[in-house]
Amino acid sequence: MNLDGNLFALACRSELYSHPFSKNLIGGNLMSAIIAKINQEQMKSEVAPFKVGDAVRVHTRVVEGDKERIQIYSGIVIGRKGSLMNESFTVRRISYGEGVERVFPLHSPRVAKVEVETVGVARRAKLNYLRLRKGKQAMAVREKAR
Repeated sequence: MNLDGNLFALACRSELYSHPFSKNLIGGNLMSAIIAKINQEQMKSEVAPFKVGDAVRVHTRVVEGDKERIQIYSGIVIGRKGSLMNESFTVRRISYGEGVERVFPLHSPRVAKVEVETVGVARRAKLNYLRLRKGKQAMAVREKAR
């Protein structure tokens, strides 16, 4: 084998262990680069910065027959999960004395926008303990001092 063959084998071997979103397109990473490009095109560029504990209003597009309207779902963000294109968040609210949760994909075309009503202070990533509370205590998250 010549030196160039060894370098190509070394390059191919290093490509197997590289990050899937790398710029190099040698070997099997061509498909990963194409998928990453499609994901970048479909991700929303302007997403409101919100975190767990914030009270938000989520504007969702609802299609009824041939008409489309915006429906607002407001509540407290009790969790976020995923990354990049697969990121989603859970919003909890009390409706007629019953706790209702809804999971929204962050980059979905059905989510028109997310408005932050009040900024809350949460010391953990998931606020699952709110599910066990009753009445006003179920929505009690400390507001951030301004």
